[in-house]
Formats: sequence, structure tokens, C-alpha cells
Amino acid sequence: MVVHWPTMANGFARPPEMWFRLDPSGCSSSAPGSSFVQKNGEKMSDETITIQVGHSPDPDDAFMFHALANDCIDTGRYRFTHELVDIETLNHRAFKGELELTAVSLHGYAHLTDIYAICSCGASMGDDYGPMVVAREPWSIDDLRGKKIAVPGTLTTAFLSLKLLLGDDFEYEVHPFDRLLDIVEAGEADAGLIIHEGQLTYGDQGLHLVVDMGKWWMQETGLPLPLGANAIRKDLGLEVMQEVTTYLKRSIEYGLEHRDEALAYALQYGRDLDHQKADTFVGMYVNDWTLDFGERGREAVRVLLARGHEAGVIPERIEPEFIDG
Repeated sequence: MVVHWPTMANGFARPPEMWFRLDPSGCSSSAPGSSFVQKNGEKMSDETITIQVGHSPDPDDAFMFHALANDCIDTGRYRFTHELVDIETLNHRAFKGELELTAVSLHGYAHLTDIYAICSCGASMGDDYGPMVVAREPWSIDDLRGKKIAVPGTLTTAFLSLKLLLGDDFEYEVHPFDRLLDIVEAGEADAGLIIHEGQLTYGDQGLHLVVDMGKWWMQETGLPLPLGANAIRKDLGLEVMQEVTTYLKRSIEYGLEHRDEALAYALQYGRDLDHQKADTFVGMYVNDWTLDFGERGREAVRVLLARGHEAGVIPERIEPEFIDG
């Protein structure tokens, strides 16, 4: 396995410890809330608790966190700081419990249950769609066997689903998610496992869809593919976990109720997406599933983790823990 970290403008590899912060953007209402402040969970005063949030630099996450990031809602005694980091880096950082609230892959969560629980809101669900394997040629699934596939990380749910599909019958290299299409187009890998907005743009680079993992999963299970979730650190205690989950849900609701405003903010993270495609992409991953997993969504998580365990990808049988706000 070869791991390639993102490259900065100066040509040096960017290690996973580096990140950047959200740029403020306007909102139709303003309330005291998010700010850039001190350490994980440190009480700034008797009344104020800081919650560090980590999520991916993509339009759907920016859309759902817009209200929290830009002080559009009142967050009571909580102040939220925000870091934008690719999902595989967030998965690895979660092992250290660095962030109180963080986006994680459901595959990553399976290894983190002693540290984090899943918020009942904030899910990214592939409802008969999801990560895709693309190639330069119009291949079948069987053509992927024995081939080298560029993947966005081994803790991603996309990678777990690929393992469930192909077993060990493929080689892989880990690359930044936003480089995968270029790598496949250049012939540096036989195929690519793409996530985020690449699901809408791969055809622009002359690539062909081999398999949509969300469609495959729906055919296999009759359930949506649970890709990502927001996880909250368990050492905060149940009261804080529930309250933070409530504010996360309010932020998602605000985005859905002020769609044009939240979408304008999200567009700055929509690499190569025009307004229409960004709106489509956000609609795929910020919707009713995002407001609450619901029983069907929770069952999808349980089935995914169980099948991962049965396949030997997830070492232990996991019963997911959900926190309601």
C-alpha cells in the first residue's frame, strides 16, 4: 500500500496534522455562537463550553454547518470552532479524540466506539447512490479483479463497501480524494474509488462508471448505504452530548430552511461544481436522512457494520450507539 498526502502550493507534502478553517460568510440572521477559541472542551468561563468541530471541505458538510460556522443561530452556552479536513484524516485524528464533534466514516466509527457515539443527525446516506468506481474503459465489475484501484482512505465507508464487493481481489493505493479522477485519467491507477463531488464530474474527464456502490448496496440489502456521520466524544457526558447534537440539528434545519444562502456559502468548497451541480450534490447528502437516521437508517448502520465484521474487515461485532438531541 502506498499513501500520498495532499500537496501544498509550495510543493511539499501536507501531513495529516495540517488543516484550514472556515471563512466567515453572511447569514440572514445573526446570533452569538461560533468563534475561534481555546482548547478542546475547555470552559472559557463558568457558562461557556468550547466544542471543536471537524468536517470535510466539501459542499454538503459546509451546507449543514453554515449556521454554526457563521453565528446564524443561538448556541447558548456553547461556542463552536471549525476545522476543515479530509475525511480520512478526520478518521485517523478521531483515534486520538482530538475533536469533540467530528465527521467520521461509518467504517472509521467501527474502530472508535470507546471514544465516540453517533449523533442522530448529520448523516450522509447514499439512497440508491454513493461512492463510485470509475475507469478509463467501460469495464464490468469482474474487470476490476486484480487491478490497482486508487482509493480515498482505508477507513472510509467507500473502501469498506469495495472490500465487501471484491474481497481481497484488488490492489489499492491511498490518495487525496480530490486527486483520484486525475490519477485515473493519467493512467497512474487502473480505476478510482471516488467520493464527494467526483460522483457528478467524472464524465467530464472521459471516465466510465464501473459500479455505483450505493446502487450495489441497495440491491444487496434493500437499504441505503450509510457513508458518514457526525460523532460526538463520550467523555463530554450525556447532557452535553445531547445538547450539542441539538445545535447540530438546528444548523442543518437552518440550512434547509435558508437553502440559497447556505448553498452560496457551500459553493466555495464545490471544486469544479456550478450552482446547479452543487445544488444537486447537496440534495443528495443533506436531506431527511441528515435530520435523523430514523429506524431504517440505524438498521442500515447495523447491517453495514455486521457485514464488515463477517467479512473480516471490522475486527469486532459493533452495536452502534446513537445520541438524540
